[in-house]
Amino acid sequence: MYKVKQNEVLVAIINNLHDFSIANRQNWYRIPVSSVEKWLKKRWPPDWIAFYLTKVFGKDAWAISYYAKIIDIRKVYRWQLFPNETVNAKSEKSYYQIFSEPLRRLPKPIFSRRYRRIIFIPTTWKKFINAVEINDLSDESPLEDRLWSEFKRLKINAERQEFVKVNKRHYALDFAIYCESGKIDIETDGDFWHANPQKAAQDNLRDNELKTEGWRVLRFNTSQVKESASEYCIPTISKNINKLGGIKEGKFIARKIDLKESGGVQLELFDK
Repeated sequence: MYKVKQNEVLVAIINNLHDFSIANRQNWYRIPVSSVEKWLKKRWPPDWIAFYLTKVFGKDAWAISYYAKIIDIRKVYRWQLFPNETVNAKSEKSYYQIFSEPLRRLPKPIFSRRYRRIIFIPTTWKKFINAVEINDLSDESPLEDRLWSEFKRLKINAERQEFVKVNKRHYALDFAIYCESGKIDIETDGDFWHANPQKAAQDNLRDNELKTEGWRVLRFNTSQVKESASEYCIPTISKNINKLGGIKEGKFIARKIDLKESGGVQLELFDK
């Protein structure tokens, strides 16, 4: 029997009504074993599961509205999940079948500002119950959390753990900021990036590919984030945002960052 510790939450995506019906009526969800090994190995198994719904769900789309406590996890084949399905190449594919209590609805949905697509978001119960938007859930590192708190204070809308594809390779960006005339990738490397030659070489390739695709890459180490986030990191990020015409925000004119204000001034289309 699966033991619940009530700490780890896994946010998974549901993009069709059939899978939601299974989760809602039969109280189970499936994840390919290969996906767990690729994306979730360090945070497996979870204690709770929550669902991020995409555009087919109407008013519930692009948000997390439902979650449930996990009661058991079993490793099965696809043919065991769908015994009435015609045998095909996927029939022997391995999945984790996650059994849960009945779905609960959040009092307030955790929304996505940019209607972004996700793969999985492993997070903590504390972050989950306190999240307002989907980027509040990210639980990658204390360094990221430090910058994220500054971004929220200054109303710098960034996407955390944004996945982008370049030359058939997928890269996870610590922070992605979309500006009027460009886009910024912000990385909080810690000291590992500077001390590990192999990692440095990988990041060099990564940075070159991202820059070729139009990304401006900024990297900050541990001491810079911990000791001078407000004095160095944020001013540097703000200057780059402003050089690229300000943050792109839908119906609003792109907003530049004025550090003398509490996040800058945002003008609507018909304001002077």
